[in-house]
Amino acid sequence: MPPALLATLHRVTHTLREFTVGQRTIAIIGLAVLLVGGGGLAAWLVQPSYSPLFTSLSSTDAASITTLLHADGVPYQLADGGNTILVPQQDVDSERLKAASAGLPSLSNDGYGLLNTLGVTASAFQQTTTYQRALQGELATTIEAMNGVETASVKLAIPDQTVFTSEQVPTTASVFVRTSGNAALGTSQVAAITHLVAASVNNLKPTDVSVVSADGTLLSGAGAAGSSDGASATTYEAHTQASVQAMLDQVLGAGNSTVVVSADLSKDSAQRVTQSYAVPTNAPALNEQNSATVDNGSGGSSTGATGVLGPDNIAVPTGAATPGASSSWTTSTTKNNAIDQTTETTTIPAGSITRQTISIAINKAATSGISASSIQKLVEGAAGVNVKRGDLVAVQVLPFSKTGSTEAKAAIASQSGADTQQNIVKIVTTGLTVLGVLLGLFLLLRFLSAASKRREPSPIDIGPLDARTLPDADPSVDLSEYPGITGGGLGAMTPGPVGPLPLEALAAQPEAFRVRASIDRLSASDPQRTAEYLRSLMDDKQPA
Repeated sequence: MPPALLATLHRVTHTLREFTVGQRTIAIIGLAVLLVGGGGLAAWLVQPSYSPLFTSLSSTDAASITTLLHADGVPYQLADGGNTILVPQQDVDSERLKAASAGLPSLSNDGYGLLNTLGVTASAFQQTTTYQRALQGELATTIEAMNGVETASVKLAIPDQTVFTSEQVPTTASVFVRTSGNAALGTSQVAAITHLVAASVNNLKPTDVSVVSADGTLLSGAGAAGSSDGASATTYEAHTQASVQAMLDQVLGAGNSTVVVSADLSKDSAQRVTQSYAVPTNAPALNEQNSATVDNGSGGSSTGATGVLGPDNIAVPTGAATPGASSSWTTSTTKNNAIDQTTETTTIPAGSITRQTISIAINKAATSGISASSIQKLVEGAAGVNVKRGDLVAVQVLPFSKTGSTEAKAAIASQSGADTQQNIVKIVTTGLTVLGVLLGLFLLLRFLSAASKRREPSPIDIGPLDARTLPDADPSVDLSEYPGITGGGLGAMTPGPVGPLPLEALAAQPEAFRVRASIDRLSASDPQRTAEYLRSLMDDKQPA
């Protein structure tokens, strides 16, 4: 072992031996805290990062996958009530491949895979039923891929085709959806599900698709609060109210207005057919007919060109003209003109607004320079008010009550004070905790530093050990009876052991003599301890 390291080891060992019981206890506690903290930090640093291996698993699939992970020796964690399995990031890809090779997770909805089991002897009923089951499974699998959907089930009611169109029964569908955790499907998600199912099945309308949640709430369908083709009344009212209220807060200030919106939405879908006619301009006639009538003045008349054809195909009247009588011709024309016809078919979906009413109350103290008519025009533009449809906007300027505002201000001030006090308590608690930790570390370091400091004796030259000349001592003390001291006083000390001296004799001697006497007494009483002490002194004198 190198001398420097050996000297350091001896120094540490000697320092520990000089610790008191309290110092050793504090040192052990501090060392234990450091070891536990270091071990926890090391465990946290080396802990692998876990990532989802599979989510939304059934209990059977989860048990099979965990068994596979046990066999591979891969650590895992369960989440979401056992429906999600987490493994270390570096093992995700390999374990997914192994699970896929084992057929995990199994698909509850086989989809079009059911068609692979049909044989050549399958009847028409079996083929139709299997195809319907396959279509239901494919739709359920697609819906389960949406965010927040844990389980989905689709049931189709497809009637038999008939040649009688008046007896045709519409196709309907029902969708059962269970969401993960406390998630709830929004209006847009419900509309997406209904349109997805309707677009996948022939002759299926979105209004004939019913969506039901796991708690039994009808999300879409006949009698639902909101239709998949339009926002529900509650959603529309909340959206319109928030828009109008935000605009009024910017104009009048917060708390100076209140808005209430009531909307009527249609629950039934319908079609409206409109026909209109118009006369075209400069359009040729479809057909034209001309006719002429001749009056010869004798009371008879002839229509058209009657008579016998003469030379050059000219009609010659068969009757002779009456002398002195006059004749007249009457011509008429009949034209059949074209008429423009326009036929419009409008589909009115369920959920459209039939009428809305907006009531607004404004604080009288905040209407300086602002008229109620201006507010009404702003609201009509912001809410899309249609007067022809029967929409109504009512604006009233009234003095607001201050009782509620005073209580609200007091409550807000009280809550603010409580929050401030709570924050102060948290800050003080945190500060005291940090201060206590720092104080404990300071005291621990102080104890360790104080224990490591040894009291170094003042250097005193006691001369060679074989003989010394001592100065005169107190003449009142007689040292002639002690061996090794000659001259009746403190003369030249002869070589030889110095026996134990009484306390009064040591007190009367100079410092050098007292030190030598103390060393002699210690070496005589405890030689081993004296040797260890001298060895430590020699180690301290060596250069580091």
